[in-house]
Amino acid sequence: MPLLGQLGVSFERYGEGWAEAAWSPTELAGNPFGIVHGGVYGVIHDAAMNFAANSALQSGDRVATLDVSYQTRRAPNVGDRLAVRGEVVELTRRVAYVESTVRDADGGVVSRAMGTFIVRRKAE
Repeated sequence: MPLLGQLGVSFERYGEGWAEAAWSPTELAGNPFGIVHGGVYGVIHDAAMNFAANSALQSGDRVATLDVSYQTRRAPNVGDRLAVRGEVVELTRRVAYVESTVRDADGGVVSRAMGTFIVRRKAE
């Protein structure tokens, strides 16, 4: 997804039900004061949770976002080194419940999200 790269996000690690990224926010992710814009977290969390949910599915199955809710606790600057992790909390036949966390270089929570995704099975 080109937008993620333009925002400075690089998803590098995946496992069954999780995905991790390194994020160094670019100027595109920042407001005029050089702080990461609050709305950008929605894009980052949605991507992390989507990748995590898809990694828990069988080949050909996919998810689509139903709902994303997030809170931002700290205001990192453009260029800061951040880590993003999305993880499936529960996966049912039709719905995936997923969480995502953005942390700073010291491991402090910057932002947290919860999301609900509809599961689209290939066989159905």
